[in-house]
Amino acid sequence: MSKELAVILLSSGMDSAVCASIASKKYRLAFLHIQYGQKSQNKELERFKKLVEFYKPEKVLITEVPLLKQIGGSALTEKEREIPEEDEEGIPSTYVPFRNAIFLSIATSWAEVIRARKVFIGVNEIDFAGYPDCREEFIKAFNKVIEVGTKPETKIEIETPLLKLSKKEIIKLGLELGTPFHLTWSCYRGEDKACGRCISCKLRLKAFKELGMEDPIEYEKNI
Repeated sequence: MSKELAVILLSSGMDSAVCASIASKKYRLAFLHIQYGQKSQNKELERFKKLVEFYKPEKVLITEVPLLKQIGGSALTEKEREIPEEDEEGIPSTYVPFRNAIFLSIATSWAEVIRARKVFIGVNEIDFAGYPDCREEFIKAFNKVIEVGTKPETKIEIETPLLKLSKKEIIKLGLELGTPFHLTWSCYRGEDKACGRCISCKLRLKAFKELGMEDPIEYEKNI
């Protein structure tokens, strides 16, 4: 019996790459990459293409959602806003309003057309608890939306295998699965090297350090 198809929302970050590794053990892969005007989009696309070469998915879709940049409201998409380098109280300024709902809608639409049964997304409650669209409650609600809003014969479920894992645990799992962390990109900035100063870089570097390992990507500044 042939494997079923799964859509992987692959940004090129560590979490989504680990999701790809997990999914590859049970499913045929369909990689979805969405550009939305984020400051690191060129670097993310570059790394996404390298991850495609590594995993060799059956299907690939690269698309753009310019409205998220037009709407604004996030340090990731607004040119005049600085990327934060320290923890923030409340909802972080890097939150992109309702982004995951939009991404999951696109992923579901494609999954229904290509008859995929799963949509993998690397949301995480532990390290990014401040993002409301990364919570288990949100995913459960969206699964209900999919059930109600697709054809009766369509059976698609969102998979969030990293939801309850720390960044350290995610890296450890990825190493066990052979995830190519050297091909990933987590930095909120899009320079030649990761900045090492933004919250995302710091979180990644800290996790590798806790494991007694050196992060395989290059940084301008290490913590």
